Amino acid sequence: MLDFAKSDGLVPVIVQDAQTLEVLMLGYMNEEAWHKTQAEKRVTFFSRSKNRLWTKGEESGNFLEVVSLHIDCDQDTVLIKAKPAGPTCHTGTRSCFKTDYNQNFILELERIIDGRYNFPTEESYVNRLHNKGVHKIAQKVGEEAVETVIAALYETEKEFISESSDLLFHLIVLLREKGISLETIAKHLESRHQ
Repeated sequence: MLDFAKSDGLVPVIVQDAQTLEVLMLGYMNEEAWHKTQAEKRVTFFSRSKNRLWTKGEESGNFLEVVSLHIDCDQDTVLIKAKPAGPTCHTGTRSCFKTDYNQNFILELERIIDGRYNFPTEESYVNRLHNKGVHKIAQKVGEEAVETVIAALYETEKEFISESSDLLFHLIVLLREKGISLETIAKHLESRHQ
């Protein structure tokens, strides 16, 4: 149960991309916003500047669809994992927090690849790989692995980075082809170290 009394009726809310785990924004909720968010499965804040409830995306259409809600140990802060329907920040960026790069771009890449599978287009390289089937994709992963090893042993750092990127990209495509998510791989790796 959230404790709204600690902070004059408002609790801070951290919104995180449910897939990439990127922090998207910080806002505040009163009890009414909290209940509306739970009922509608869209993030609603109490806007201190507007002095009213404000559903993120009500004007832009860039809603934050709730995936999960988490209350901290002191029951005075909320973490919401959400699926953004577009840029979160009013400046047009994914996040209100500026960083040098998206630290979780590999998870974003998984989402992009998934989108290519769900909405195929002829010009999509991912779609062309998918159409060739699992054998061709697996073969491509093998080729990229060999090229990565060669680059590590005999080529420049720039070439090694390029080949490593190609290998990782094709491995993510192969995982998607097999219906396995990066989350599944991460959980498996984590279980090895418990």
